[in-house]
Amino acid sequence: MRVSVDRERCTGTGSCVFAAPAVFEQDDADGRVVLLREHPEPGESGDVQEAADVCPVAAIKLHRR
Repeated sequence: MRVSVDRERCTGTGSCVFAAPAVFEQDDADGRVVLLREHPEPGESGDVQEAADVCPVAAIKLHRR
């Protein structure tokens, strides 16, 4: 799985950080999403899927092979 984020679309709710803190964090300057790992570990796929599902503006995209 590969993850991408649209920082322009992000509104900084932080729901992704709550769902998958090992993969996402919030920028201290603007509160928008920061992608920590483009290729999460296989065991994190459920958390990453949840983060994408709960993002209110669909700023997280999951790319599966």
